[in-house]
Amino acid sequence: MRAGSLFPLATLLLTGCLKEELPVEARPRGSAGQVQVCMGSGYQDQLWVDIGTRSVLRVNPKTAWDLAFESAPDGWRVWLNGSRLMTAWPIGAADIGAATDTAGMALARRIDAPSGDPDSTAIGDWRGTQQVHVLDLGYNAFGVHLGLRKLQMVNVGPASYVFRTAALDGSGVQEHTLAKSGGSAHTMFSFSAGPVEVEPPTGSWDLVFTQYTHQFLDPFIPYIVTGVLTPKGVRVARVAGADFNSVTLADTLQHPFSTARDAIGFDWKIYSFDGGYYVVDPSRVYIVHDAQGLYHKLHFLDFYNDQGIVGCPTWEVQEL
Repeated sequence: MRAGSLFPLATLLLTGCLKEELPVEARPRGSAGQVQVCMGSGYQDQLWVDIGTRSVLRVNPKTAWDLAFESAPDGWRVWLNGSRLMTAWPIGAADIGAATDTAGMALARRIDAPSGDPDSTAIGDWRGTQQVHVLDLGYNAFGVHLGLRKLQMVNVGPASYVFRTAALDGSGVQEHTLAKSGGSAHTMFSFSAGPVEVEPPTGSWDLVFTQYTHQFLDPFIPYIVTGVLTPKGVRVARVAGADFNSVTLADTLQHPFSTARDAIGFDWKIYSFDGGYYVVDPSRVYIVHDAQGLYHKLHFLDFYNDQGIVGCPTWEVQEL
């Protein structure tokens, strides 16, 4: 299954569960602590967090990268930078050096599934097709459109990818050989800077605070949201309408874990159109099975810092 096609973007800039499990015997519980992180008033930064140490491991502007390539020796998938509303439009096995117009692009472009489903990427299984995609590079934190580029994946091996890029008019064709990262699950690439170090090493991080593209179904429209994503290997259980202090591992019997990358997502807050601000729901509690195999519970308390600046979520976390 592939991610759905997009509607026109003019209005978009408004800004597999596992089987139920028996809870394991708990370690001695740590004390609860509050953490605040800030993405910036324009949500311009991505913050990579280790929940166990309650620390930010890395910060980068969301414009630092365009594409994320699977780093595993058998990896071949390519992901878009959804924090900018990037999209991909397949145009077939075309000559990347020929001019391409955008007729039909508005209704045929695709996004990566917000759940991170590896079978629902915008670029899809390109192997052996010589498929060319027109990429809309999305928007920066100030709503400025970043342009269009063409991409043609050529080959992949255990250690590297080969692909071509060009401008929409076919000029500036370049062939790139991108070495796979030895430490991170994805190797990031920027059209302006080439390979860039963005994602922390595999197993070192559990949460990334970022904007990302969510697919709303009513109406059917992709939209930029601000929230939390998790990597492969981290599981999350949602316990709605709960008292944070009362939540235990036993709650996972009724609220099983999910491996979806948007299991925490964005809806721990809602926007009050009457008040003109975000309101956080502290009764939405998440149990996180982290990359180190430990369990934590967390909930959100605020989306503003003491100066009233938006994009600075405060969250309370406790090891279970």
